[in-house]
Amino acid sequence: MGTAIVWGALAASSLIIGALLGLARRWPERWVGLVLAFGAGALISAVSFELAEEGRAVGSGASVGIGLAAGALTYWALSRQLARHGGGKGAGTGLALGAFLDGIPEQLVLGIGVAVGGEVSIGLLVAIFVSNLPEAIGSATDMRAGGRSPAQIRLLWLGVAIVCLLATIAGYALADTASGDLQGAIDGFAAGALLVMLVDSMIPEATEKSGTTAGLLTTLGFAVAAGLSSLS
Repeated sequence: MGTAIVWGALAASSLIIGALLGLARRWPERWVGLVLAFGAGALISAVSFELAEEGRAVGSGASVGIGLAAGALTYWALSRQLARHGGGKGAGTGLALGAFLDGIPEQLVLGIGVAVGGEVSIGLLVAIFVSNLPEAIGSATDMRAGGRSPAQIRLLWLGVAIVCLLATIAGYALADTASGDLQGAIDGFAAGALLVMLVDSMIPEATEKSGTTAGLLTTLGFAVAAGLSSLS
């Protein structure tokens, strides 16, 4: 359990670091877009090698497929609800809620990985850390411009990070009694949610802000995370 807490806290800390960086200065949109593109590539690697492949290794193809569909539908439905209540993609609060929805399945899988293998997946950890930073930076910047105080912003992101840490602990506890098919479904759920988020928001925003360089940075992010995944 202690190992899961340490690694979960490290992954979730990127949310707080990103918020603090966003409050420290106004980041050029192009820089944020480049980081988003790199993070998207790292997440594509995580979906491919750390979630779908690992899920298929511990569970059946059907369980992973069901999880994929459930994760995609859940993220899609929640995103529509956020949009209807004014939490559009460009809003700081919307980005924070998006990071919250992404972080739970990501860190749930991280906790399961620690429990099952006794060690952390470096590729997944890097993907979580890198992809969290631009979301938090952009959200904190937008919230500050919208009139929220730095104390309110720091408190919000601290809360998101704590929930993500608790998801890691829950994943660790669940792995002790979960069947292979359930673990595969959880891997699939995280992969499905991430795929929808990548296509709907992260990749389009990266392309909009960084232009034609987005594809190159996405590929580099994929390459780095794929290489690191072999170390886990």
